[in-house]
Amino acid sequence: MIILGRILVLEFADQDSSVFEEIMGVIKSHSGFEAYKFNDVQILSVSELDFYPAQKKVYYDAMEIDLTVKEFDIFYLLAANKGHTLTYDQIYYKVWDEESIGNEKNAVKCHIRNLREKLYTVMSKPQFKIKCIREVGYCFEDDS
Repeated sequence: MIILGRILVLEFADQDSSVFEEIMGVIKSHSGFEAYKFNDVQILSVSELDFYPAQKKVYYDAMEIDLTVKEFDIFYLLAANKGHTLTYDQIYYKVWDEESIGNEKNAVKCHIRNLREKLYTVMSKPQFKIKCIREVGYCFEDDS
């Protein structure tokens, strides 16, 4: 009943983002699911991160991390496949939406390097790793 009441408040709050975030927190705390759907917005919560793929945004502790679209797509792909190694070819195909032509490894590595730099400027000790699997690809590992 509490959730229903807060959802009704959201309808009358001119889509105020603070109310939206409060409702998402309530749903998250009452839900056993890591990823859930609310008003056709898919949200993925992994480690201390919240991914909003429709908006291409990721938040750490309610603070937006400024990423390019490709960096976000790679980061989201890895986080959504937590614990699974994705090859350079798989990442390239999913993010660039085209078959690899031989330079995919360097393109992916470059974007991962930039992504890591941005993450470590925002987070002092992240509870996850983007682990390089030598000559294969990358894996998102959650330390929590």
